[in-house]
Parts: sequence; structure tokens; C-alpha cells
Amino acid sequence: MGYVHDTHMSSWVDPALIQKSAGTWTRTYSSNKIFDRRTAADANFNLFIPIPIPQNSSEEKGSKVASIDIFYNITSAALDDFATVELNKETVSSVGAHTAAAVTTSLDTGHDTAAERKATGEHKMTITITTPEFLDDDSFYVVYLVVDGSTSAVFDLVGARVNYTMRV
Repeated sequence: MGYVHDTHMSSWVDPALIQKSAGTWTRTYSSNKIFDRRTAADANFNLFIPIPIPQNSSEEKGSKVASIDIFYNITSAALDDFATVELNKETVSSVGAHTAAAVTTSLDTGHDTAAERKATGEHKMTITITTPEFLDDDSFYVVYLVVDGSTSAVFDLVGARVNYTMRV
């Protein structure tokens, strides 16, 4: 028997699956597009993006995330700040213990500064994992973003795409 080793897998994370900590968010349908819109407000908000990929308890099987693309639009005005972009690996044990640690990553050259991330326009921010690994069945990734809205900036969250290798 053979196995599958596909390095071009991807999975879409709908904005409805992304947890939002604060603000007024509205599911929006406009020009045949679906997204979650945050009403302009001069306040911080957090986004927690789960990374749903197939996992496996066997070593070197399952999924190995290479990168995560986050799609968003900023209109009307720039944000006040977009300081934090972090990928965390969380682990649970058979007895319920829960631990987490930041994963070393890099950002694409168009989003590697807060000034670039907070500017008006359509954005595709790519987070690349420095040392990808196959996740076993007790570990998972969550992207954590901290955004500081402005009195005029409207933030449209389109979603995220996870790019990974799958081996089964």
C-alpha cells in the first residue's frame, strides 16, 4: 500500500469561525462577497483564528502547516495600530492539561511592519512558519491578532487560508 504526500493542500477558514473580542461585527453580503464587517470605533479588538487541519497520532503523518494567508480590507481611514501578529501552538494532554507557546514565524514583505498592516486597502497577509512540523492529535494552532481601530476605519474580515502538506 502507498501513501499520499501532497504539498499543495489548503483549507479555508470562514470569518464566522474566527473569534472576535470586541466591537460591533456584522455578517455582510455585498457585490456577491461574504465577509464580517467591524463598525468603525476607536478601540482595540482581538482576532483568534483557529487553524483546522487533519491531524494524526502517528509520527510524520497528518498535516504540516507551511503558511497562513489572512485576507482583510480596511476602508475609510487607516487603523490606529496593528501591532500583534502571533501564531501559537497549543497542546492538550490525556488528563486535560493545556499548554501553549508562540511559534517562530515571518510575515510577507508587504505586512512585516505595523504601518503596512494598518493601511487602507485590500490585504493578503502571509504568515510563514519558520520550522514547519506535522501536528499530532493533541496539538493545534491559533493565530492571535491585536488591532487598534480608529474613529473612521472600517475593518472587513474576509477569512484565512491555511496552506499545508498532508501525508496519510
